[in-house]
Amino acid sequence: MKNFHHSVCIALLSGLVLAAGSVVASDIYRWTDANGNVHYGDRPSGAESEQRLQISSRPTDPSRIQRIVEARSDARTASDAANAERAAGEPSPEELQARADERAAKCDMYKERLQRFVTSRRLYREDENGERVYLDDQQTLEARARVQEQVEEHCSN
Repeated sequence: MKNFHHSVCIALLSGLVLAAGSVVASDIYRWTDANGNVHYGDRPSGAESEQRLQISSRPTDPSRIQRIVEARSDARTASDAANAERAAGEPSPEELQARADERAAKCDMYKERLQRFVTSRRLYREDENGERVYLDDQQTLEARARVQEQVEEHCSN
């Protein structure tokens, strides 16, 4: 009984191998029907325009496929690393908002300072002892120009 079972398995396996071989080695035919439609088939149709196609195939080279897969994986890894590095260098939306808020605060401060510098009759600075040192006309113009530059720097878009 065991030998019979073994023989049946071998016969089935042999049949599968032969069937698989015949599928791989089968011919492909191409023909055009009366309406001009192109057809393909594995059996001859008998049409006058029928052609037997010479199709050849090669077995797949597993090592070549592995190299392609590894190259794609390496490229993807490099791309992901570059994207992460680029993202790390870019500020987050919260940081951008904080910068914008800081810039707006400085803009307001320098505008107020410029307004005071323009409307004040005399400008002064405090020395290291906390005493007022009044600016002459040239120093006043220079101070106003510096504040005007700061307003332009912090208030322009």
